[in-house]
Amino acid sequence: MAKALLGHVGGPDPRIVSEMRRLQQRVRDLEAELVRLQDVNDALAAEVGHELLIAEREREPVLT
Repeated sequence: MAKALLGHVGGPDPRIVSEMRRLQQRVRDLEAELVRLQDVNDALAAEVGHELLIAEREREPVLT
């Protein structure tokens, strides 16, 4: 069973190990980018929310 999981008796293929490391690094890079973009999004959302509050205070009452 272990031989089937490794692919052959000689152990893991160096190309597969290299590809796995590359993919793991890519996942870490994408996770870091996701955190960065979430921070930017939060800052923009806070800014828009603040602008909406200011605009609401400056709005004149509607005459009916």
